[in-house]
Amino acid sequence: MIVAILGAGALGAAYASKFYAADPNCISFIASGERAARLKAEGVIVNSQQYAIPITTPDDAGDTPPADLILVALKHQHLAGAIPDLAHRVGENTLILSVMNGLDSEPMLAEVYGWDKVVYAVAVGIDALRTGNAVTFTHTGTIFVGDADNTHLSARIKCVQTLLDRAQIPWQTPADMIRNMWWKFMINVGINQASAVLRAPYGVFQTSEHAQAIMETAMREVIAVAQAEQVNLGEEDITNWYTVLNTLHPEGKTSMLQDIEARRTTEVDIFAGKMLALGAQHNIPTPVNETLLHAIKVFEQG
Repeated sequence: MIVAILGAGALGAAYASKFYAADPNCISFIASGERAARLKAEGVIVNSQQYAIPITTPDDAGDTPPADLILVALKHQHLAGAIPDLAHRVGENTLILSVMNGLDSEPMLAEVYGWDKVVYAVAVGIDALRTGNAVTFTHTGTIFVGDADNTHLSARIKCVQTLLDRAQIPWQTPADMIRNMWWKFMINVGINQASAVLRAPYGVFQTSEHAQAIMETAMREVIAVAQAEQVNLGEEDITNWYTVLNTLHPEGKTSMLQDIEARRTTEVDIFAGKMLALGAQHNIPTPVNETLLHAIKVFEQG
Protein backbone atom coordinates (compact mmCIF):
# COMPACT_ATOMS: atom_id res chain seq x y z
CA MET A 1 0.00 0.00 0.00
CA ILE A 2 1.14 3.55 -0.72
CA VAL A 3 -0.39 6.13 1.60
CA ALA A 4 0.23 9.89 1.58
CA ILE A 5 -1.03 12.29 4.24
CA LEU A 6 -1.69 15.99 3.70
CA GLY A 7 -1.44 17.61 7.11
CA ALA A 8 0.91 16.73 9.97
CA GLY A 9 -1.15 18.11 12.83
CA ALA A 10 -2.73 16.05 15.57
CA LEU A 11 -4.81 13.76 13.35
CA GLY A 12 -2.37 13.56 10.45
CA ALA A 13 0.59 12.65 12.66
CA ALA A 14 -1.42 10.15 14.71
CA TYR A 15 -2.65 8.31 11.62
CA ALA A 16 0.82 8.48 10.04
CA SER A 17 2.23 6.66 13.06
CA LYS A 18 -0.33 3.88 12.60
CA PHE A 19 0.51 3.40 8.91
CA TYR A 20 4.23 3.57 9.74
CA ALA A 21 3.81 0.78 12.30
CA ALA A 22 2.15 -1.35 9.61
CA ASP A 23 4.84 -0.64 6.98
CA PRO A 24 7.51 2.07 7.39
CA ASN A 25 7.94 2.23 3.61
CA CYS A 26 4.28 2.89 2.79
CA ILE A 27 3.81 6.33 4.30
CA SER A 28 4.81 9.88 3.40
CA PHE A 29 3.61 13.42 4.03
CA ILE A 30 2.62 15.86 1.30
CA ALA A 31 3.74 19.42 1.96
CA SER A 32 5.20 22.48 0.28
CA GLY A 33 7.08 25.61 1.16
CA GLU A 34 7.83 26.40 4.79
CA ARG A 35 5.73 23.50 6.06
CA ALA A 36 7.76 21.01 4.01
CA ALA A 37 11.04 22.50 5.22
CA ARG A 38 9.93 22.30 8.84
CA LEU A 39 8.78 18.69 8.55
CA LYS A 40 12.03 17.67 6.85
CA ALA A 41 14.04 19.36 9.59
CA GLU A 42 12.01 18.32 12.63
CA GLY A 43 9.93 15.29 11.65
CA VAL A 44 7.05 14.48 13.97
CA ILE A 45 6.95 13.02 17.46
CA VAL A 46 4.00 10.79 18.28
CA ASN A 47 3.57 9.37 21.78
CA SER A 48 7.21 10.26 22.53
CA GLN A 49 8.57 8.42 19.46
CA GLN A 50 10.37 10.33 16.72
CA TYR A 51 9.22 9.55 13.17
CA ALA A 52 11.36 10.50 10.17
CA ILE A 53 8.57 10.17 7.62
CA PRO A 54 9.49 11.17 4.05
CA ILE A 55 8.12 14.40 2.62
CA THR A 56 7.04 14.81 -0.99
CA THR A 57 6.44 18.21 -2.58
CA PRO A 58 4.89 19.35 -5.86
CA ASP A 59 8.46 19.71 -7.16
CA ASP A 60 8.77 15.91 -6.89
CA ALA A 61 6.25 15.31 -9.69
CA GLY A 62 7.50 12.41 -11.78
CA ASP A 63 9.81 11.15 -9.04
CA THR A 64 7.19 9.72 -6.67
CA PRO A 65 4.53 7.09 -7.38
CA PRO A 66 0.81 7.84 -7.15
CA ALA A 67 -0.69 7.00 -3.78
CA ASP A 68 -3.32 4.32 -3.29
CA LEU A 69 -4.80 6.49 -0.53
CA ILE A 70 -4.38 10.19 0.23
CA LEU A 71 -5.60 11.13 3.69
CA VAL A 72 -6.34 14.85 4.09
CA ALA A 73 -6.11 16.14 7.67
CA LEU A 74 -5.80 19.92 7.48
CA LYS A 75 -7.56 22.79 9.16
CA HIS A 76 -10.25 24.15 6.85
CA GLN A 77 -8.56 27.51 6.36
CA HIS A 78 -5.51 25.77 4.83
CA LEU A 79 -7.33 23.45 2.42
CA ALA A 80 -7.94 25.69 -0.60
CA GLY A 81 -4.27 26.64 -0.86
CA ALA A 82 -3.08 23.05 -0.37
CA ILE A 83 -5.36 21.22 -2.83
CA PRO A 84 -2.95 21.73 -5.78
CA ASP A 85 -0.17 20.11 -3.70
CA LEU A 86 -1.91 16.74 -4.09
CA ALA A 87 -1.66 16.63 -7.87
CA HIS A 88 1.72 14.86 -8.04
CA ARG A 89 0.41 11.97 -5.92
CA VAL A 90 -2.98 11.50 -7.63
CA GLY A 91 -3.06 8.67 -10.14
CA GLU A 92 -5.73 6.72 -11.98
CA ASN A 93 -6.63 4.57 -8.95
CA THR A 94 -5.95 7.04 -6.12
CA LEU A 95 -8.64 7.51 -3.48
CA ILE A 96 -8.80 10.70 -1.40
CA LEU A 97 -10.19 10.49 2.12
CA SER A 98 -10.71 13.67 4.15
CA VAL A 99 -10.94 13.47 7.96
CA MET A 100 -11.36 17.22 8.16
CA ASN A 101 -14.10 18.89 10.17
CA GLY A 102 -17.17 20.39 8.58
CA LEU A 103 -19.24 19.62 5.49
CA ASP A 104 -17.18 21.36 2.81
CA SER A 105 -13.87 19.53 2.30
CA GLU A 106 -15.21 16.72 0.13
CA PRO A 107 -16.94 19.05 -2.38
CA MET A 108 -13.80 21.21 -2.54
CA LEU A 109 -11.57 18.19 -3.25
CA ALA A 110 -14.04 16.72 -5.73
CA GLU A 111 -14.24 19.98 -7.66
CA VAL A 112 -10.55 19.54 -8.55
CA TYR A 113 -10.03 15.76 -8.61
CA GLY A 114 -13.54 14.38 -9.23
CA TRP A 115 -16.07 12.51 -7.10
CA ASP A 116 -14.74 9.22 -8.45
CA LYS A 117 -11.65 9.78 -6.29
CA VAL A 118 -13.17 11.40 -3.19
CA VAL A 119 -14.53 9.22 -0.37
CA TYR A 120 -16.71 10.54 2.47
CA ALA A 121 -15.16 10.12 5.92
CA VAL A 122 -15.35 11.43 9.48
CA ALA A 123 -13.06 10.70 12.41
CA VAL A 124 -14.78 10.19 15.76
CA GLY A 125 -13.30 9.45 19.17
CA ILE A 126 -9.59 10.04 18.50
CA ASP A 127 -8.13 12.10 21.32
CA ALA A 128 -4.95 13.40 19.68
CA LEU A 129 -3.29 16.49 21.20
CA ARG A 130 -0.57 18.51 19.47
CA THR A 131 2.07 20.69 21.11
CA GLY A 132 4.58 22.00 18.57
CA ASN A 133 5.63 18.97 16.52
CA ALA A 134 4.74 16.53 19.32
CA VAL A 135 1.44 14.64 19.26
CA THR A 136 -0.02 12.35 21.90
CA PHE A 137 -3.08 10.13 21.71
CA THR A 138 -4.48 7.23 23.72
CA HIS A 139 -7.63 6.41 21.69
CA THR A 140 -7.46 5.83 17.93
CA GLY A 141 -11.23 6.25 17.69
CA THR A 142 -13.09 5.22 14.54
CA ILE A 143 -13.08 6.46 10.96
CA PHE A 144 -16.56 6.30 9.45
CA VAL A 145 -16.01 5.88 5.72
CA GLY A 146 -18.21 5.27 2.71
CA ASP A 147 -20.03 6.46 -0.35
CA ALA A 148 -23.15 8.56 0.16
CA ASP A 149 -25.24 5.36 0.03
CA ASN A 150 -23.61 2.12 1.17
CA THR A 151 -26.58 -0.20 0.80
CA HIS A 152 -24.41 -2.05 -1.71
CA LEU A 153 -20.72 -1.74 -0.87
CA SER A 154 -18.54 -0.48 -3.73
CA ALA A 155 -15.12 -1.87 -4.62
CA ARG A 156 -13.43 1.40 -3.72
CA ILE A 157 -14.87 1.42 -0.21
CA LYS A 158 -13.72 -2.18 0.27
CA CYS A 159 -10.25 -1.01 -0.78
CA VAL A 160 -10.22 1.77 1.83
CA GLN A 161 -11.43 -0.66 4.49
CA THR A 162 -8.55 -3.00 3.65
CA LEU A 163 -5.98 -0.20 3.92
CA LEU A 164 -7.35 0.91 7.29
CA ASP A 165 -7.34 -2.69 8.52
CA ARG A 166 -3.64 -2.99 7.65
CA ALA A 167 -2.91 0.06 9.79
CA GLN A 168 -5.17 -1.24 12.59
CA ILE A 169 -7.33 1.87 12.38
CA PRO A 170 -10.92 0.99 13.37
CA TRP A 171 -13.56 1.84 10.78
CA GLN A 172 -17.28 1.62 10.23
CA THR A 173 -19.31 2.04 7.04
CA PRO A 174 -22.86 3.22 7.77
CA ALA A 175 -25.60 2.69 5.23
CA ASP A 176 -26.33 6.45 5.09
CA MET A 177 -23.01 8.29 5.09
CA ILE A 178 -24.51 11.75 4.59
CA ARG A 179 -26.45 11.38 7.83
CA ASN A 180 -23.20 10.37 9.55
CA MET A 181 -21.42 13.44 8.15
CA TRP A 182 -24.14 15.63 9.67
CA TRP A 183 -23.92 13.74 12.97
CA LYS A 184 -20.21 14.60 13.21
CA PHE A 185 -21.00 18.19 12.20
CA MET A 186 -23.53 18.33 15.05
CA ILE A 187 -20.88 17.06 17.47
CA ASN A 188 -18.34 19.66 16.36
CA VAL A 189 -20.83 22.52 16.47
CA GLY A 190 -21.71 21.47 20.02
CA ILE A 191 -18.62 20.41 21.92
CA ASN A 192 -15.87 22.09 19.90
CA GLN A 193 -17.42 25.52 20.25
CA ALA A 194 -18.66 25.11 23.81
CA SER A 195 -15.26 23.83 24.92
CA ALA A 196 -13.55 26.80 23.31
CA VAL A 197 -15.77 29.33 25.07
CA LEU A 198 -15.61 27.54 28.44
CA ARG A 199 -11.90 26.60 28.07
CA ALA A 200 -13.07 23.15 29.19
CA PRO A 201 -11.62 19.68 28.49
CA TYR A 202 -13.78 16.61 27.87
CA GLY A 203 -14.07 15.86 31.58
CA VAL A 204 -16.17 18.99 32.15
CA PHE A 205 -18.69 17.82 29.55
CA GLN A 206 -18.74 14.36 31.08
CA THR A 207 -19.77 15.71 34.48
CA SER A 208 -21.27 19.22 34.28
CA GLU A 209 -24.95 19.56 33.39
CA HIS A 210 -24.36 23.25 32.67
CA ALA A 211 -21.60 22.57 30.13
CA GLN A 212 -23.78 19.86 28.62
CA ALA A 213 -26.69 22.31 28.33
CA ILE A 214 -24.59 24.76 26.27
CA MET A 215 -23.33 21.95 24.05
CA GLU A 216 -26.77 20.44 23.53
CA THR A 217 -28.56 23.69 22.68
CA ALA A 218 -26.03 24.31 19.89
CA MET A 219 -26.55 20.73 18.70
CA ARG A 220 -30.34 21.12 18.61
CA GLU A 221 -29.98 24.00 16.19
CA VAL A 222 -28.02 21.64 13.91
CA ILE A 223 -30.82 19.06 14.15
CA ALA A 224 -33.38 21.66 13.06
CA VAL A 225 -31.28 22.72 10.07
CA ALA A 226 -30.44 19.10 9.17
CA GLN A 227 -34.11 18.19 9.03
CA ALA A 228 -34.71 21.13 6.68
CA GLU A 229 -31.90 19.67 4.54
CA GLN A 230 -33.76 16.32 4.50
CA VAL A 231 -31.18 14.70 6.81
CA ASN A 232 -32.68 12.49 9.51
CA LEU A 233 -31.03 13.72 12.70
CA GLY A 234 -32.95 13.65 15.98
CA GLU A 235 -32.70 13.96 19.74
CA GLU A 236 -31.42 10.38 20.02
CA ASP A 237 -28.29 11.44 18.13
CA ILE A 238 -27.37 13.74 21.01
CA THR A 239 -27.90 10.86 23.43
CA ASN A 240 -25.72 8.59 21.28
CA TRP A 241 -22.90 11.15 21.34
CA TYR A 242 -22.45 10.63 25.09
CA THR A 243 -21.48 7.00 24.40
CA VAL A 244 -18.42 8.34 22.56
CA LEU A 245 -17.80 11.34 24.84
CA ASN A 246 -17.58 9.18 27.95
CA THR A 247 -14.76 7.10 26.43
CA LEU A 248 -12.50 10.15 25.98
CA HIS A 249 -9.78 11.07 28.46
CA PRO A 250 -11.17 13.67 30.90
CA GLU A 251 -8.13 15.89 30.35
CA GLY A 252 -8.37 15.62 26.56
CA LYS A 253 -9.23 18.72 24.56
CA THR A 254 -11.15 19.43 21.38
CA SER A 255 -9.25 20.72 18.36
CA MET A 256 -10.88 24.15 18.75
CA LEU A 257 -9.84 24.45 22.38
CA GLN A 258 -6.29 23.52 21.35
CA ASP A 259 -6.42 26.27 18.71
CA ILE A 260 -7.67 28.85 21.23
CA GLU A 261 -4.93 27.96 23.73
CA ALA A 262 -2.26 28.09 21.01
CA ARG A 263 -3.67 31.38 19.68
CA ARG A 264 -4.31 29.86 16.26
CA THR A 265 -7.21 30.73 13.97
CA THR A 266 -10.14 28.41 14.73
CA GLU A 267 -12.64 26.68 12.44
CA VAL A 268 -15.60 28.64 13.84
CA ASP A 269 -16.56 29.81 10.35
CA ILE A 270 -17.32 26.25 9.22
CA PHE A 271 -19.24 25.53 12.43
CA ALA A 272 -21.23 28.52 13.72
CA GLY A 273 -20.63 30.47 10.51
CA LYS A 274 -22.02 27.61 8.44
CA MET A 275 -24.97 27.29 10.81
CA LEU A 276 -25.87 30.98 10.47
CA ALA A 277 -25.80 30.69 6.67
CA LEU A 278 -27.93 27.53 6.63
CA GLY A 279 -30.30 28.96 9.22
CA ALA A 280 -30.84 32.06 7.11
CA GLN A 281 -31.37 29.90 4.02
CA HIS A 282 -34.10 27.87 5.72
CA ASN A 283 -35.48 30.70 7.90
CA ILE A 284 -34.50 28.81 11.09
CA PRO A 285 -33.25 30.85 14.08
CA THR A 286 -29.73 29.94 15.28
CA PRO A 287 -29.17 32.29 18.26
CA VAL A 288 -26.88 29.94 20.20
CA ASN A 289 -24.52 29.56 17.28
CA GLU A 290 -24.63 33.30 16.64
CA THR A 291 -23.52 33.93 20.23
CA LEU A 292 -20.79 31.27 20.01
CA LEU A 293 -19.52 32.76 16.75
CA HIS A 294 -19.07 36.21 18.25
CA ALA A 295 -17.54 34.87 21.48
CA ILE A 296 -14.96 32.78 19.64
CA LYS A 297 -14.12 35.66 17.29
CA VAL A 298 -13.28 37.71 20.39
CA PHE A 299 -10.81 35.01 21.46
CA GLU A 300 -9.29 34.95 17.97
CA GLN A 301 -8.72 38.70 18.19
CA GLY A 302 -6.65 38.11 21.34
